[in-house]
Amino acid sequence: MAPYIFMERKGIHIIDLNRTLEGLERAANAMRAIARSGRKILFVATKKQARDIVSNAADSVGMPHVTDRWLGGMMTNFATIKRSVKKMQNIERMLADGTAANMTKKERLTLDRERQKLNKVLGGIENLGRLPAAVFVVDCLHEHIALAEANRLGIRTFAMVDTNSDPNKVDFAIPANDDASKSISIITGYLTEAIRQGLEERQAKPEEKEASVEG
Repeated sequence: MAPYIFMERKGIHIIDLNRTLEGLERAANAMRAIARSGRKILFVATKKQARDIVSNAADSVGMPHVTDRWLGGMMTNFATIKRSVKKMQNIERMLADGTAANMTKKERLTLDRERQKLNKVLGGIENLGRLPAAVFVVDCLHEHIALAEANRLGIRTFAMVDTNSDPNKVDFAIPANDDASKSISIITGYLTEAIRQGLEERQAKPEEKEASVEG
């Protein structure tokens, strides 16, 4: 992280904000292009101070997210994860359409508990039909399993990288404090806005074609 550190004060390394801005712009441009192409970016943040910020941001642009805990094999064993998601959806359907009404109260309670348990871990990726085009993580060290799986599959990686991390382990490193909720909110918000722009550009494509035909 040496190239990204501005100075050291009382044993604390201070990140060079100019380098943060460079990394943020580079990451935002790449995310915007991915969103414009119609592909998905998986947001991963299982740290307590990042969960709500990241899940709300991902939801606002229709992107999948994992904010409870990362299940080993979530990407490298995606077929199994999809089966678990299907199981969760089947339980939800049973509870909603009255199928579970024929069960005993204890059986319905057990079923509902299983639904809640599955939804907590898999709810954020329920609509992820195939592997994402990219993964964004808030903390490289904390989410090392997710990063390892993405790297193994050749999936592009974006990450907030603090002074105790290795920026060379991700494709798009954003040097920043990954512990402070304010820092997480600013970085995530900026990237989310870039994704939103990419989605809007994608929606505008048919109109552009029509305009060119009319012209």
